Amino acid sequence: MRKRVLIIDDDEDLSFIMAEMLENHGYDAVCAKSSEQAFELLAEKTFHLILLDINLPDATGFELCRELRRVSTVPVIFASARTSETDRITGFDIGGDDYLLKPYSMKELLSRVNALMRRTYGYTEQEKVITFGEIAVNICARTVTKNGAEVALSLREFDLLAYLCEHKNAAISKEKLLSEVWGAFSMVDASTLTVHIRWLREKLEDNPAKPVYIKTVFKVGYILEVPDEEKSN
Repeated sequence: MRKRVLIIDDDEDLSFIMAEMLENHGYDAVCAKSSEQAFELLAEKTFHLILLDINLPDATGFELCRELRRVSTVPVIFASARTSETDRITGFDIGGDDYLLKPYSMKELLSRVNALMRRTYGYTEQEKVITFGEIAVNICARTVTKNGAEVALSLREFDLLAYLCEHKNAAISKEKLLSEVWGAFSMVDASTLTVHIRWLREKLEDNPAKPVYIKTVFKVGYILEVPDEEKSN
């Protein structure tokens, strides 16, 4: 599955160059030229990394990052011509993961993006098939099989399952799942998540009423339990 990057910068020419470079190196890139447009995109879909300018026409990148950190831990790289130590410290203090000074080369930008993606998501292409019981989830190909037969999932069902797979054996809160799977500023509520979990159990569990893998964590959210002996390929 190609990682999706959101570029937030009012310099449309630079955004186009960055997006084209990232697309050529295996990423999906989406551009926003204002904080308002960025919030709309963040409400519609999920992103794996954000490239954020500080000087935007309707707000500052700092303000946007503060709002984002209320609901999401998506990695943020500030890319700005503001070079003061105070600005760089502020960027890190409010939740930024890296700070890239303009002007920069596309080669350096790609290197920073690749490094932060590795630190955040960690797995290699060879590790993107998660197996548990008779179920195999191919994260890269976006396919699921059970007992060798393909399981048909909707786009959102797969995104939810993929997120649980990538964080297997960890309890994930409902708020975190809604933010990361539906979008940081989406308006969906917990009942939507509950329904999608039920649908996944009906398609994957032998007994959906007594799930073995996709379990509820009381007062927290959900967990995909994968026994230690069942490893990713």
